[in-house]
Amino acid sequence: MRRREFIAGLGGAAAWPLAAGAQQLTLPVIGYLSGGTSTSIEPVAAFRQGLGEQGYVEGGNVEILYQYAELHYDRLPALAAELVRRQVAVIVATNPGAASALAAKSATATIPIVFAIGIDPVKLGLVASLSRPGANITGATFLTTDLTAKRLELLHEIVPSAKPIGFLVNPTGPQTKSQREEAEGAARILGVPFVILNASSPSEINAAFATIAEQRIEALLIGADGLFAFQSNQLVALAARLGVPAIYPYREAAEAGGLMSYGASGPTTFRLVGTYVGRILKGEKPADLPVQQSSRLDLVLNLKTAKVLGVEVPTSMLLRADEVIE
Repeated sequence: MRRREFIAGLGGAAAWPLAAGAQQLTLPVIGYLSGGTSTSIEPVAAFRQGLGEQGYVEGGNVEILYQYAELHYDRLPALAAELVRRQVAVIVATNPGAASALAAKSATATIPIVFAIGIDPVKLGLVASLSRPGANITGATFLTTDLTAKRLELLHEIVPSAKPIGFLVNPTGPQTKSQREEAEGAARILGVPFVILNASSPSEINAAFATIAEQRIEALLIGADGLFAFQSNQLVALAARLGVPAIYPYREAAEAGGLMSYGASGPTTFRLVGTYVGRILKGEKPADLPVQQSSRLDLVLNLKTAKVLGVEVPTSMLLRADEVIE
């Protein structure tokens, strides 16, 4: 190699870190607002997949600033305000979508907001309509609360002799009243004794399981709530310790060792959110993006857990399952 070419090559190499640093400063930043913790079970990988489908890769041509409320939902307004102060390009509002989205909406009327939510966003006042959301907010909705009766039916099918059945709810959750009414109606039809258990914090979850042991509750229905989504590992461990068959709204719980789950596909919803964020980064307006409705429902069975619990899964249920963990 000639000396002049060698020196030119060194000069180019020396310039690389500076050029890379300059590029990083211009990367768009996504603000990720969650009421959970950094260790919470959330389908972030699916969100990144949706981004990738639009050509965006975290750490490559986009950055993500994660803000977690650590289960203290009253911190969400301050965290949302911090994202606005940092002038992020888009805010993703998730788990619990209602609280996070409302906090983001109060913090800014200009920065685009994309939510993942299990409540009707029109009734909540987030958007004008699903087809024409208006303003700076759009996102994806998924079924959670409307499936309570079906979950109880599935639990009764897999453990028909279990009595009583407990229903764990968060008394402070916005969906709790409707879930209770739905579950109590289904329990009357099935003729199953039913016990309501309340928990609004991780410590109260422990107390609720102490009650399960004291009252000899033989099966457990987990309510759809952001707290229980975040505490899936805790719930699964406690149910295993007591040997109580349980059904969860979130597939992540079954994947973590829960007996079964039935609910909307979290990964599908989060992929939709990631896709919308990518489209907004390319210049589309939230007001022009209809709220997506994720209608896919997954029944997930964990046969390893069933074997440990001594539960025999009916063949008819195995055939209906979307995923069987063996």
